[in-house]
Amino acid sequence: MTPPPSSELLSNPAAQTVTDITITKNTVTQKKSADSCGCSTNPNTSANLDQRMLDRISKHPCYSEEAHHHYARMHVAVAPACNIQCNYCNRKYDCANESRPGVVSELLTPEEAAHKVLVIAGKIPQMTVLGIAGPGDPLANPEKTFRTFELIADKAPDIKLCLSTNGLMLPDYVDRIKALNVDHVTITINMVDPEIGTKIYPWVHYRRKRYKGLEAARILHERQMEGLQALREADILCKVNSVMIPGINDEHLVEVDRVIREQGAFLHNIMPLISAPEHGTYFGLTGQRGPTPKELKKLQDKCADSNMKMMRHCRQCRADAVGLLGEDRSQEFTKDKFMEMPEQYDLELRREVHAGIERFKEEIKLAKAKVKPSERIKNSPKILVAVATKGGGIVNQHFGHAKEFQIFEVDANEAKFVGHRKIDQYCQGGYGEDATLEYVIQAIADCKAILVSKVGECPKAELREAGLHVVEAYDVIEKVAREFYDQHIQEF
Repeated sequence: MTPPPSSELLSNPAAQTVTDITITKNTVTQKKSADSCGCSTNPNTSANLDQRMLDRISKHPCYSEEAHHHYARMHVAVAPACNIQCNYCNRKYDCANESRPGVVSELLTPEEAAHKVLVIAGKIPQMTVLGIAGPGDPLANPEKTFRTFELIADKAPDIKLCLSTNGLMLPDYVDRIKALNVDHVTITINMVDPEIGTKIYPWVHYRRKRYKGLEAARILHERQMEGLQALREADILCKVNSVMIPGINDEHLVEVDRVIREQGAFLHNIMPLISAPEHGTYFGLTGQRGPTPKELKKLQDKCADSNMKMMRHCRQCRADAVGLLGEDRSQEFTKDKFMEMPEQYDLELRREVHAGIERFKEEIKLAKAKVKPSERIKNSPKILVAVATKGGGIVNQHFGHAKEFQIFEVDANEAKFVGHRKIDQYCQGGYGEDATLEYVIQAIADCKAILVSKVGECPKAELREAGLHVVEAYDVIEKVAREFYDQHIQEF
């Protein structure tokens, strides 16, 4: 049986984006979820992607900005050990309240992880990617990592396998990664100058010896470059993550971008430093600030101008993240819960759901085309708009339920995803709502409008008083944003 017609998702607000689908052998049903909720390129870069490359990333939410609106990912926490120390990292266990790399609620064995994947592949059939990203480094735990991949590849051949690593041990394992058909690897590269590396990495543990200072940073850099080259030779797609640390590597990341592009990296993800004191990291405790959204976007724009594909939709996920990017369903699938659940993996039904998503994506594409001008308009002013969405590329979330806003840059030609802003949820039963609304307004103060499916009269009035246009709609994001732009272009 095929999924419900995708046209319902555009024409009927009650038929929400496919974020929670329950599968049995004979039925596919959608469940409305109230709480579940880019990769940008220079146009010339995008045009040069061949069809084979597009096919490889089309269902990977981390490698494709379009895919992240529709397809889900999950991480399994099977790799506790790490072989380097980063000043921005503090691995936390049994932690349900933080969403950032290195945090997990519980560690799993490879067998437990494989069972969890097969359970979730049935519960969330739009989950297409299984990643191992920690909470330590997957390649500092190679046997646990590769055993997990072997178990999953055997039982769930349609799920893409990927891993994230600091790169120290990557050159030693590229052949094994290739043999397991792991097609996507992420390396965190924060510097290509070891002098700068000394300010980020206190030590590395390599070949049974701990190195500090300049020698540690030099070893890490050389191994990262060797691993990046080996991935290119093995035809494995490589995404590079870089943490933007103001005053330390922010200006240097332009050089990092150039080097990784020349070495064959497919995608660059420049992420903001997370450095709250309560996280217990070195940078957090010493007062090192993270970048502002404006600073981050400026650097991303500068690197994108060099024809490097730039990822802007990263949510800096936990090491046990589950669901669409921007939502965290990990607490629905804790060990005490998923170990009691039956494995419901069904390849045929998963393919039916994916086919429905692809049809829906075509409808989104057609809707975008209708608001695209026939000829490109030069020198039109650009504005930012904030969007409340649960996914699917649609304005489909109530203001009070939003935990983040997706940010789109709009001009007379297009509406382009450029980032996201995390916020505290406004609707909290009356507790702290005035303070929360003030914080929300500050978070999107550089935007001209906020696009939501609904908003209450009181917050609507305060948003307007703060200078924000409030647009209530249920439609394709780009369509709503462009129509708003055309109606108010004289104001910009």
